[in-house]
Amino acid sequence: MTLLVPAAVFAILYVVSRRRDARRLRNGVFLVGALGALLLAGVLELAAASALLQLVVVLGFGLAGVLILVLAVFLVANGVTMLRLEGRSLGNLLSLLAGLALVALPTAAVLLVFLPARTALPSGVVTVLVSLGVLVFLACLYAAATFAAFGLYSLVYSRYRHTDRPDALVVLGSGLIRGEVPPLLRSRLDRALAIYRSVPVGTRRPILVPSGGQGSDEPRPEGEAMAEYLLAQGVDPADVHPETASTSTRENLVLSREVQHATGRGGSTLVVTNDYHVLRAALLARAVGSDAQVVGSPTAAYYVPSAFLREYVAIMVEHKRLNAVAIAAVVAFVALLTVVSFLPV
Repeated sequence: MTLLVPAAVFAILYVVSRRRDARRLRNGVFLVGALGALLLAGVLELAAASALLQLVVVLGFGLAGVLILVLAVFLVANGVTMLRLEGRSLGNLLSLLAGLALVALPTAAVLLVFLPARTALPSGVVTVLVSLGVLVFLACLYAAATFAAFGLYSLVYSRYRHTDRPDALVVLGSGLIRGEVPPLLRSRLDRALAIYRSVPVGTRRPILVPSGGQGSDEPRPEGEAMAEYLLAQGVDPADVHPETASTSTRENLVLSREVQHATGRGGSTLVVTNDYHVLRAALLARAVGSDAQVVGSPTAAYYVPSAFLREYVAIMVEHKRLNAVAIAAVVAFVALLTVVSFLPV
């Protein structure tokens, strides 16, 4: 039961950190740490209780392995669907690659750790191969832990209750199709419209800032097409102030804030995007010094796995220094153990 202590510590850190600012990735780390320690404590208690419960634990691990295999098959199938419906691109390949890696990397780790000792290879080679297997296993564990922190907290944050009466609603752009608003972007605009229309009659409504510049494959700026859609839905033209110069989410947030201030609406801001993009948009809002919170709109089910994986990769790249330090520490630790194993006893 000693693992209940770190579980409690992580839980307290999570509550304190989230109250200070819900837009922190460390909140997800603390949450996963608390749940992971609690789960491990429960497993160890069950294993120590009786032989029957030990069998239950073993069966539980077996079931987890089956579920991982099912997940891998699902991701591969989803990757094929993405390529068929969305076209060939690296982003659309992510779920397919993740599904293959989910099977290949753990299998490689197990083979490297257990197979060399059963061969006639020199002991030094066996040690190096086993070390490599341990390194692959730890890399898988790191990827799983960081993705769990991102994925779980994305779901938690997307259900965070924000102000119902913001001074400005910023709608983040996404790609146009032949210059028109596609379903993915329309869902963001419709969510913003629902919030805009929920303000009671006689109360000042928030301004709407559709934000997005013109991509190289687009005939016009996204903000312009989005504004046109909002006006077609009956929004007061005086409430629509498009931003048409941004080329990234970071620029969406910075330039939209300038538009907001230019209209004299410097109060609370609510950013609208798709649900898979909510956490990263919130992290970027905090990074640029904005107090904006973020809400999400629904996304087609087949699109969600690849979209979440893209967001995870983007966040890992944005925190590349921290990840590089963590990975370097793991490599150094395994390398040290390998060197020590070669020393005479």
